Amino acid sequence: MPWKDQPVAGSALSSSVVLEVSSVLESSHPKESSRRRAARRPSSVQTSPQPALPPRKSRSEAEPLERQRRAPLTPDTERRGHDARRDSSRLGGEPSRRSSQSAKRTTAGSAANSRFPLKPEAEPGTEARNQGNAPKRGRGDRSEGTPLKRQPRTKRDRRPTPPLLHLVRLLILGVGVGAIAGTAISVWNPAIHPSASATQQIHSATLGSDSGGMGLGRSTAATLLAKGQELTGLTPKIVPMTQENKDLVPGAFLVDLDTGDYFSLNGSAGFSAASMIKVPILVALFQDVDAGRVRLDEKLVLQQVDVGEGSGDMQYAPIGSEYTVLQTATNMITISDNTATNMVIRRLGGIDVLNQRFSQWGLQQTGLRNLLPDLAGTNLTSPKELSMLMAMVSQGELLSMKSRDRALDIMQRTVTDTLLPTSLGEGSTISHKTGDIGSLVGDTGIIDMPNGKRYAITLMVKRPHNDDRAQELIRQMAGTVYDYLNQSVGGRSVVPAEGSAPEANPEVNPEEASGDQTDPNPSVDSEPSLEEALPNDGAMMVR
Repeated sequence: MPWKDQPVAGSALSSSVVLEVSSVLESSHPKESSRRRAARRPSSVQTSPQPALPPRKSRSEAEPLERQRRAPLTPDTERRGHDARRDSSRLGGEPSRRSSQSAKRTTAGSAANSRFPLKPEAEPGTEARNQGNAPKRGRGDRSEGTPLKRQPRTKRDRRPTPPLLHLVRLLILGVGVGAIAGTAISVWNPAIHPSASATQQIHSATLGSDSGGMGLGRSTAATLLAKGQELTGLTPKIVPMTQENKDLVPGAFLVDLDTGDYFSLNGSAGFSAASMIKVPILVALFQDVDAGRVRLDEKLVLQQVDVGEGSGDMQYAPIGSEYTVLQTATNMITISDNTATNMVIRRLGGIDVLNQRFSQWGLQQTGLRNLLPDLAGTNLTSPKELSMLMAMVSQGELLSMKSRDRALDIMQRTVTDTLLPTSLGEGSTISHKTGDIGSLVGDTGIIDMPNGKRYAITLMVKRPHNDDRAQELIRQMAGTVYDYLNQSVGGRSVVPAEGSAPEANPEVNPEEASGDQTDPNPSVDSEPSLEEALPNDGAMMVR
């Protein structure tokens, strides 16, 4: 008798049943099914069937079966065991309808499970025990397919907000709204932001009259001049010199850079600038050096449009010659090289750019019309504007201290010294620039005296063509100014004594006060009393 038909009792029966069921499940392969069907068919030779060894199973498949072997025997497993024994006893006959249907289902399920392995089912008793021993799930745990039930949210008891907190919040809100509103108003209101033309008018105000009012914005030199007084003591000394030569038109303006006292003779009248126009060009160049737009060691290439006749020797250099900016600027001032001046004008952007720069400084009468040489005298300026420009440079307003010192050093090396330098005494220094064309001659600069006084002065004379009397008149006026300022050490140094009221003196006749009008350097004994020459208006008197 085959081992399948031997009676099995107890747990041995259960184990054999489980193994048989597993064999049925594993026999879903087509070859295995055909082999088993062939084994069930009746054969002519009766042979005793050999027990077939169960196929080896993988570890993942053997573990569920091992758990089933170890499971206790239940009525359900006993019933399935009896069914299996009944089916196995029918070796030679057809399988029952129930067994065939079960085999079909098993074969179909095994084929499906070969592609999609399913998790083996646990026995009902085991599932019940597992459910009893399973830990309780919390609020957030939920099984697959079971929707999570939301617990109703309970409202917290909110404490009432203190009134002080409300006030603080309102204050912060008000400050923020106010800041936003103020910014919007400042952006949208055109009255707060003046137009560009109005701004330019403020910074480029017109120069005032000889009374000392300067329209140079907030210029320190203009403020100094506004506080100063007119040096009326020079009027009876200089005016008679000009009356002898009716065909010469002088222009003079000087300002004491310590006190702001000034003297003007046709100071605001327009004159041809000649080579004195090179002074504002030099200042504009060093402004660009301070701004980093120009380097003193960069090379300037001589072009044909730069060549200018007249003074200077750079006009004879080959086209394409290179000069540094510092070398070109030095030649422009020291030897009044016209070619060097034209090269600087081109480097700074041209005539229109420079004229705009002059206007920004407040120079309304100073401007370029043509390149150098301007023999026709179309480039214009005035004695007052040139003197105030020199005052601003001395005060360090337009240039840095380094650029100011370098510019004044270049002007101190001017070769032509036949005009203002002739008036200087021993120990004096001058930084100046001359100008000389057929219709005009002039000189402008800053003079430092041995007594510590510094003043800016510009003397210009319109003349008949190349008339040498104009140079002589400039030398006479320059000497008179120097002697006058050299005697009045410290400017207005004499103060009326306490308790004594100053006497009002009548206006003095210039002829009676000056004596000999033709003497450009009158002796001290022939000079009029300053108390008679100056009207006493209660201010400090000049000695």
